[in-house]
Amino acid sequence: MSTKISADEIKSLRERTGAGLMDCKKALAETDGDMDKAIEFLRKKGLAAAAKKAGRAATEGLVLSYIHPNNRVGVLLEVNCETDFVAATEDFKSFCADIAMQIAAMNPQVVSRDEADTSQVDNERRILREKALAEGKPEKIVDKIVDGQINKYYSDICLLEQKFVKDDKKSIEQLLQELVARIGENVKIRRFARYELGEGLEKKSQDFAAEVAAQVNAAG
Repeated sequence: MSTKISADEIKSLRERTGAGLMDCKKALAETDGDMDKAIEFLRKKGLAAAAKKAGRAATEGLVLSYIHPNNRVGVLLEVNCETDFVAATEDFKSFCADIAMQIAAMNPQVVSRDEADTSQVDNERRILREKALAEGKPEKIVDKIVDGQINKYYSDICLLEQKFVKDDKKSIEQLLQELVARIGENVKIRRFARYELGEGLEKKSQDFAAEVAAQVNAAG
């Protein structure tokens, strides 16, 4: 029977190594919750060493534009590193191109959980809880069920938690940490904007039609 890993253990390992949440969870699962062995596991993978660089200033990098081949989706992306030397390397440029393509394909809303709109998350949690209760799920396990569904929600909207489109065995966060381990510099995906042809126009048209209808009714 596998050892149950608590959120506090994952948080503690992350604080000690700086590695990503999913990497910490996997390390603890692989080592049956042994903290020291989990740290060793991360170091062997190069993730703990990479994470130690996370506090260093990253003010160089690239602003990259990407247009999907159908010319219906475009992305502007900023990725930071520590030096202009690394920013000019093919490894860094290739990473940025992969991330821009990921954004175009998977439409994340934010880079990480820290940027997620808490009101939207709370509303999603409320809806999922009400749905679980309506389906007859026992109330004592509903919160646990909802927690799992919220994690899935985060994996959909958070870029770092999405599966890499070129290799679904890796998350974007893992891809990032592997790059940091290779180049020896802190790297941050800072921000992005995704544009899709016609996005929002249908809603604006509907809103305008409703506004005109309301004005006509008022005049009548």
